[in-house]
Amino acid sequence: MTRTHDPDSTRRGPPDQPLSTSGNPNPQKKSGLVIVDSSAAPDTTNRWGMPIQLGDRRVLHPGRWRWLRALAWLVLLFFLTAAAFGLPLQAAVDRLPSGDGAAGLAARLIACTAALGCYALAVRLGEGRQPCELALRPALPGLASGALLGLVMMTALMGLLAVTGLYNITLSGGAAPPWAGLGLALQAAVTEELWMRALLFRQLWRAFGPVPAFTVAALVFGALHLANPGASPLAGATVVAAGLMFCVLYTVTGRLWVPIGVHLAWNLTQGYLFGATVSGAGLGSWIALSTARPGAPVWLTGGGFGPEASVLALITISAVTVGVLALARRRRTTPTPAVTSASARRQPSTASGLHRSGDVDPGTASTPLATVTSDTPPKDTP
Repeated sequence: MTRTHDPDSTRRGPPDQPLSTSGNPNPQKKSGLVIVDSSAAPDTTNRWGMPIQLGDRRVLHPGRWRWLRALAWLVLLFFLTAAAFGLPLQAAVDRLPSGDGAAGLAARLIACTAALGCYALAVRLGEGRQPCELALRPALPGLASGALLGLVMMTALMGLLAVTGLYNITLSGGAAPPWAGLGLALQAAVTEELWMRALLFRQLWRAFGPVPAFTVAALVFGALHLANPGASPLAGATVVAAGLMFCVLYTVTGRLWVPIGVHLAWNLTQGYLFGATVSGAGLGSWIALSTARPGAPVWLTGGGFGPEASVLALITISAVTVGVLALARRRRTTPTPAVTSASARRQPSTASGLHRSGDVDPGTASTPLATVTSDTPPKDTP
């Protein structure tokens, strides 16, 4: 449990004695409750709830070889969640009639739920904490806000491409059923955000710190799309920027719901609403049909990869990323891991109220130094 410490309500004691909330040092009580001095560290909470949780217990406990344990845990989590997703989906595909879009959507929804549930259970057992990144209460507002952002981004991009004459957009004559396209968009959004952000990005941050995590996760996300039809260096750069944007959204909100919502709406708006190519492939049905003007520069239209490979998409994604970071900074929600009781108890304070630099591990090296005091018995909290 963490609460903010009011510097006016306590006095500073000797460096070897913890301070109680009443202001009297009590060396008889054991260290437990973590109190973060608000004058030394900014508030790390935000409107979405808790900041990103890296995990610091059980398999990820501080100590020797934590970076290696984090990487091994990453691999294990990937295989567990991939099996949880693939097995029910394959079973459904084998039993459902081909061409039934609604049934395919239901099968993918079940498979995505199974993968998320497997991840939540594994985190609870392996890391000894609640999977706050998949908390259910903020799921609906997070998904809705992310979907709105993704819809606005892609609509603005396609509108700009149409206004400049780079794309021709025509109605298809009737609203096609969205089930097939929605199923494919849902599958991509859930699995890619789970594996790229909750697994790869989070465990890299835990092992090596934030800068390697942001860099490697974004580059891997881009590299995985280079095998798609119509891929180009500009397409790779745009997907790398998108990967960085998703990492920022995950870090700032502390949840996967907003990145999933943005990812889902971006693909669905591009492929179903406007009928454009999505990462080199189509979604199978559309309301409108968007085609690039013949002879238009590929770096402006995206070519066979789709509008998201254009330089205009790169500018749009970069602008949103910068805007999210600026908004987070304005709200004093610096995207750093939360200081948890387990990690803070292993970082004793000095007489000046600052952690010793040698006590900070790579996973929390970017967290501002804070005065940590305690006065209650330890309590095993998730």
